[in-house]
Amino acid sequence: MSSAMMQWSMDAIGRDRLGLHSVERPVPGPGQVLVRTRAVSLNYRDKMMIETGMGIDLSFPFVPASDLVGTVVASGTGAERFAVGDRVITHFSPHWREGWPSGSAAQPPYNSLGGVYPGVLSEYVCFDQEWFVQASATLDDAQASTLSCAGLTAWFALFELGRVKPGQRVLVHGTGGVALFGLQLAKAAGAEVFVVSGSDDKLARAMALGAAHGVNRKTQDWVQEVHRLTADAGVDHILETVGGDHLGRSVEALALRGAIYLIGVLEGFTVSSPAAALSLKMATISGVSVGHRRALEDLVTAVDRLGLKPVIDRCFAFDELPQALDHLNQGPFGKIVIELAKDWTSA
Repeated sequence: MSSAMMQWSMDAIGRDRLGLHSVERPVPGPGQVLVRTRAVSLNYRDKMMIETGMGIDLSFPFVPASDLVGTVVASGTGAERFAVGDRVITHFSPHWREGWPSGSAAQPPYNSLGGVYPGVLSEYVCFDQEWFVQASATLDDAQASTLSCAGLTAWFALFELGRVKPGQRVLVHGTGGVALFGLQLAKAAGAEVFVVSGSDDKLARAMALGAAHGVNRKTQDWVQEVHRLTADAGVDHILETVGGDHLGRSVEALALRGAIYLIGVLEGFTVSSPAAALSLKMATISGVSVGHRRALEDLVTAVDRLGLKPVIDRCFAFDELPQALDHLNQGPFGKIVIELAKDWTSA
């Protein structure tokens, strides 16, 4: 077997600096496992990292992406968490296992894969065994790869922070990966789910997944429609994936003592809201930075118990990463996945 492998990497920030290269396959050291990649799920954050670096002092060559499912093929000394042949997924924030992450006011924690740490767009990855969890037993490779970031973000917001209860109202913006996970998980918990999108077709597909209400933000004032549908009560939980001034509109749609989980920044990193509505509603706004490892393990257990199937918009081959990134720009319905269906080094 060749000691080489194929890997996507960049020598500087920018799409034009991204290339597919042959590199030496790593050898696991003490406490590490070597994992053969089967599928990688892309997030909008990966596109931003490639194009801008998101202000992180990256080490080059830089390998993008954080969400992987693969098979353990070798272990280093003392690595006994997994056996050879086990199917595993990566954990986005590898050192955050429980409770709250370490950090400071001056330096909030953001030590993630595909950022401060190397990413996973590679035939093989070699990480500390603690950076992985057991993959779902009921999902195929493409589906399993989507849990690490999008699935965990929705789960952490709604159940670790929000403690969503049956009968409560949950609103999600758009039909991307986090939003659709939020829809499915909230529905499974007995919540009444509202979806806001600019596409009637996507709204119809969201309703088929279990949403109770679909609101077209292009043809309706979505806040007024939420007020009408709830007899002015508003919604209890909102997955805010837009950011910018849009946060203020979410506050308008929020019920008294409701909660907003700030996840996305599609309209900018600076968010704003009318102060009066925040105060009078006694609203809670929580920033969500994916979640800890124990929550990911809980999510995997819940997915297997519920039979939940993540929504895949489209799968691409390993050498089709540029096309996959282009498709990510088009607002997919669900997740985009890169599949490694063959051994590139021996092809």
